[in-house]
Amino acid sequence: MFHPAKQNKIFEDVVAQIQEAILSGQLRPGDTLPPERELKEMLRISRGTLREALRVLEQKGLIEIKLGTGGGPVVKDLSDDKMRETLALLIRHQKVSLEHLAEFRMGVEGEVAALAAQRATPQDISELEDLLSRARAHAERGPGDSGKFLALDKEIHQRLAKISGNPIYLLIHTSIHGNIDRYYERFLDMREAALKANVRDLKLLIAAVAAGDSEQARSVAADHVKRFSARMRRAVRIS
Repeated sequence: MFHPAKQNKIFEDVVAQIQEAILSGQLRPGDTLPPERELKEMLRISRGTLREALRVLEQKGLIEIKLGTGGGPVVKDLSDDKMRETLALLIRHQKVSLEHLAEFRMGVEGEVAALAAQRATPQDISELEDLLSRARAHAERGPGDSGKFLALDKEIHQRLAKISGNPIYLLIHTSIHGNIDRYYERFLDMREAALKANVRDLKLLIAAVAAGDSEQARSVAADHVKRFSARMRRAVRIS
């Protein structure tokens, strides 16, 4: 699986080899890397170089160092945790504005909705309609249920990303929606009129997906993001 590391860039080469073995599927989630002595011999490197490379791989979220008997470097299942953490830091330090998010989401969520309209199964449509029914029920109870409504709104968008069949869109979608709550809490209008407008948009969006109308789904999703982002921007200026 591994070969002697290139001597001019030993550290980087070790990281690259192990990373490639993980990403190519030679090493799968849950697999334990060969013992330290064996790795040192295969790669022809020092103990210090190996441990430094393993620390980098751990920071990348590719492996986890387990301690104790039977422990060692174990391959992790890739997740979106690192992306979400990075995006959270950018938002927290005001490197990502509402304008940035709106611009990005109009394109991404419009395309996700269009793909979902092309690829949704009858089961997918049934699940979306059930989520919509539950979201509508919370909206009808008024602003006191806005938190539960927003959770279902997020779930609908996540479901659309999954239906799109593109794991990149799902990853990006999860990362974005996992970090915009701080803006929702501060600036999103969740009074009765806003809740009704949100429900109307979701109803139109799911109807377009159910009809297989990708252009209508794209338009509804983009308009929804544009309109509600504009409301939040107005709230920012007022505050």
